[in-house]
This record gives sequence, C-alpha cells and structure tokens, in this order.
Amino acid sequence: MTMMYKINVRATVAIRCLLSRDTATTTSTRLRYAACAFHTQQPQRSSAMQQHGWRQYSTTSNSLESWKGNTMSQSDFMERDTVLVLSDNDEVIGSASKKESHQFTPTNPRGILHRAFSVFLYDLSTQELLLQQRASTKITFPNVWTNTCCSHPLHGMDVNEVDAPEDVMDGTVKGVKAAAVRKLEHELGIPVGQLPMDSFKFLTRLHYWAADTVTHGEKSPWGENEIDYVLFVTVPNKDKLTIEPHVDEVDDVCWVTKAKLLEMFADKDLLFSPWFRIIANRWMISSGEETGKGGWWDDLDRTMNTNECCDYESIHRFDPQEEHLGGGGNAGPLFGVGK
Repeated sequence: MTMMYKINVRATVAIRCLLSRDTATTTSTRLRYAACAFHTQQPQRSSAMQQHGWRQYSTTSNSLESWKGNTMSQSDFMERDTVLVLSDNDEVIGSASKKESHQFTPTNPRGILHRAFSVFLYDLSTQELLLQQRASTKITFPNVWTNTCCSHPLHGMDVNEVDAPEDVMDGTVKGVKAAAVRKLEHELGIPVGQLPMDSFKFLTRLHYWAADTVTHGEKSPWGENEIDYVLFVTVPNKDKLTIEPHVDEVDDVCWVTKAKLLEMFADKDLLFSPWFRIIANRWMISSGEETGKGGWWDDLDRTMNTNECCDYESIHRFDPQEEHLGGGGNAGPLFGVGK
C-alpha cells in the first residue's frame, strides 16, 4: 500500500540563531541570510559561509498539500522537496529546495550544505548488505551503485523529520529515521511496518561534498554537500522482506557479502557514489587499525546491540576523490585529510 505523507501548506523555516541587532540590516535581509548572527555580529563567519556553499538561500519552502512519492517526477522532487539547510555544526538554520541545494555555481561552488541520511540494510542470516543502483533517470549521480537508500529529511512533513541537537546527542534522531522509513518505501517498496523506526541504529555523521563530474563533466552544475547520518538496520532473513523498487528511483538491487563488495569496488566498469565509498572504506570494512575491533560489518551484533560503534559528537569531514573535485564553481579541496 502506498503511504501518503501530508505536508504543512505553510512555508516552514527552522532558524536556530539569534536575529542580529545590527540596525543597518533589515529584518528581511537578516532572514534571507538566516544565520544572521554569524553574518553581522561575527564577520569572520561570512567567508566560511561562502566557502562551504550555504551563504544564501530561500527561507520560504514550496507549499505542498501532500508528499506523493509515486506520482512525482525527478523534476518535481527537485523543485518541491524542501531540505534542511545547516551550519557547519549541523544546526538547522533554514530551508532550500532540493534543486537549489544541489546546484554547484560560482556563487555556491559546493551548493548549499544540508542534512541527509544513508541507510545500510543487512540480512543477518547471510551477513549480506543490500545495494541499489540509482536509476539512469536520476538528475544527480545516476547509474551509480550505492548503499541501500540515501536521501534527505524534509521540512514540513506530518511525521516530523527535523531533529534538534539533543536528539543527535542522545542518538534517537527520530526525524532522520522517519525520513528513512518514508524513502525506503518510496524507493524500494519496503512496507513501513517491515522496518519500524526503532529498528534503525544511528552510528555517526559525516560531512562530505562531491561534484557530479562523472555524469555531467568537469563543470557539472550538480553535486552533493551534506552532513550525512549513517543508519544501520537488520532483518533476520531477507526472504521475509518485501522489495519492489520504484523504476524512476532504482535500476537494480543486489545483496552482497563483504568479499563481493570489494570485488565490485575493484571493477573499473562500475560506478559508485562517493559517499558510499567513504563510509565503506572508513568504517564498514576497515582494517580495524583505529579501534582494534574491525569494521562495523565485521560484527553486526556488536554494531547493532551496543554503543561501541556510535559517535554522536563528531562530524567527520571528507573531501571527495579527485574525480569529484571541480564542478560549476571550480571547487577545490576543503578539508584536506578526512577528520
């Protein structure tokens, strides 16, 4: 059954900062910049805002009477989905359309920083991970293989998808998890009841960016700039899971072991999303040099049932591989070595 998520018809803006008291700046201007205390009271933040690609954005969201994933085109999602615009510290400071946030331009060379999530679904009986190949009709990063589901929490949903800092610090992140449930049904046809919100494990956050130069060329107008919430979820046996991929979202799916995934990574004819490669190589199938306990995939019982793998305080930061530098704003390295 297709679930329908209502959205508030009024524009939704979440601004977590004090309005500037600079009388020379009008209220409308301060709202347009949203993080106005940074803009007027702390001028040094202005250059950082420009550098990270969230300097300007619209503070009014597109009104939707309902979110109907199965009846919306890729262009509809770009124009009408309203993502959560963030500060570098993952504070929600406003809103922007999905299109606006993913455009790489001279003004916003890395687009606009926004919140995202990445779901990794495992079959405990075989220790396999479900991958999807993004549809060829996707505007950003089409045709690439990636983790089970990747998308964005949105403003204004009936089931609230906006998490506050305290939600992150205690690991509950119900907003991100609600968005994950919504998109798993939309993209893969997994009924809501089969993967309830409380079955997801939030592990950590990473801030990465990447121009979609592989698809659109070195001056690509599209890319990603996200603080990505990593969610693991498991099922006892995949045979009891309903999977009916949406043709406009997913071209293919496959269950893979660690050995199979490494084999796929080595295949130069296959494309992978930059965020998936970062997460897989840094945490999932790591050598264990940092923790001495191996990667998250090595012991799913430990990963899912303890907090040993959880890091709610850090935001790990990564530049993309060289092939994903550039884009419409000629963006170069931002962070150096991943932190």
